[in-house]
Amino acid sequence: DKDPAPLRGLEIAWVDDAVELFFLHIQGSGQVQLENGERVRVGYAEQNGHPFRSIGRLLVERGELPLEKASMQGIKDWGRRNPDKLFALLDENPSYVFFREVPPPERGTIDATIDGPYGSLGVPLLAERAIAVDARAIPLGAPVFLATTWPLSDTRLERLVMAQDTGGASRGSVRADFFWGFGDEPGREAGRMRQDGRMWLLWPAGRTPPG
Repeated sequence: DKDPAPLRGLEIAWVDDAVELFFLHIQGSGQVQLENGERVRVGYAEQNGHPFRSIGRLLVERGELPLEKASMQGIKDWGRRNPDKLFALLDENPSYVFFREVPPPERGTIDATIDGPYGSLGVPLLAERAIAVDARAIPLGAPVFLATTWPLSDTRLERLVMAQDTGGASRGSVRADFFWGFGDEPGREAGRMRQDGRMWLLWPAGRTPPG
């Protein structure tokens, strides 16, 4: 991100929101909406090998945000109020994800009817039915029954989902990033989602799952 930029000329797109880009790094795949309304799908290509460090946790530890506001919306609001501190905070996370441009699915295919970005499995993510997981513990493509609650609520959220993606914050056997969809309302739900939950990996009888 700084000069001299070692990857100059290999950029896919320039974005106008550093915090949104930070969360794209966490999610590992997504879409970039251009000024003309078109969208560019991007997928995970590589990572620089450094461990992920939560900037939300840093803000809480430093007394900049209370724990209950260390969500995506809370971090974005903090960035708007502290533009002079934002980039120093983002630099605290040494992990960096590199993306590749993913071509749109062919018209007439089932994939073309799904609006989500491509996950690590190579298929578009279906809103509220896909999760990002640690592939060392949960195999990509496996069905998982998820039992949790809606954000900031005791209302149960229980359903069958598919492990279709990986992400920088999805580490461990019982950790998942629930894909809410694309747009402002799904973004608000995703930013508030820090719920506890339980997960059951559905696996053929007699077979030992990895991990």
